[in-house]
Amino acid sequence: MPFNIKLKAILFGLICVCFLQRTIAQEKAAKPLFKVIGFYTGKEDQAHISFLHEATKWFPAMGKKYNFTFDSTANWNNLNDAFLKNYQVVIFLDTRPEDSPQRAAFERYMKNGGAWMGFHFSAFALDKSAVPANWNWYHNEFLGSGQYGSNTWRPTSATLKVESKTHPGTQNLPATFKSQPNEWYRWEKDLTKNPDIDILISIDPVSFPLGTGPKLHEIWHNGYYPVVWTNKNYKMIYFNMGHNDIDYEHHTNKDLSNTFGNPAEDKLILDALMWLGTSKK
Repeated sequence: MPFNIKLKAILFGLICVCFLQRTIAQEKAAKPLFKVIGFYTGKEDQAHISFLHEATKWFPAMGKKYNFTFDSTANWNNLNDAFLKNYQVVIFLDTRPEDSPQRAAFERYMKNGGAWMGFHFSAFALDKSAVPANWNWYHNEFLGSGQYGSNTWRPTSATLKVESKTHPGTQNLPATFKSQPNEWYRWEKDLTKNPDIDILISIDPVSFPLGTGPKLHEIWHNGYYPVVWTNKNYKMIYFNMGHNDIDYEHHTNKDLSNTFGNPAEDKLILDALMWLGTSKK
């Protein structure tokens, strides 16, 4: 074979290899690290709906930046084995599933190594209410919190204390930080006595008195209140955040606060999500 023809063949081969490598690299870059599905109801309490509207904009924006996908659905019947196998992380944005098949599918998903993030009202349960305490595994074992106990009012910021600096969700946070306004929950069960629960963040005592009332029991003056925690037996994290301040008094229902946009709080949620989406159980 003449030298110039042989050289052209070698160059053509090198070009083909470079093109193939570039194509593979582009495909790898286009493939998301993980997929997230957010479940919601969006029908009760404007404060929760306000948070929901924020979340369904914030998560897709973060997905584009950090290479994950975020889908959302109000159809809780999608909480089934066939649908969930397409996602590495499930988020309950405002409520919980109510039907037995949905609950059973979610429990299977978590016990088989799935990941979950929950916000605020997704942990609520109270006997003789519209959301009764009728799911023992979820409230008592998985979350460990039991029923809702009480809350502060109106939504106010709190100084939050990082209890664990070793968890991937909190290791990039300062020792304390100021939260966005929120309605803070107290729970039936003492999470400090549950060996399966790892409390990541609590309300710092410098926050007291927390809440403005008008009812006296809506203002907390002391106590220990976990607001972010995980269960060591599952890939999960719960945030008590997710209730914006709303102008109910003047009947405008306007947003008076937001949940996202706080650098420390955003970092907490994003780092926790990246941990859920990329780590093994």
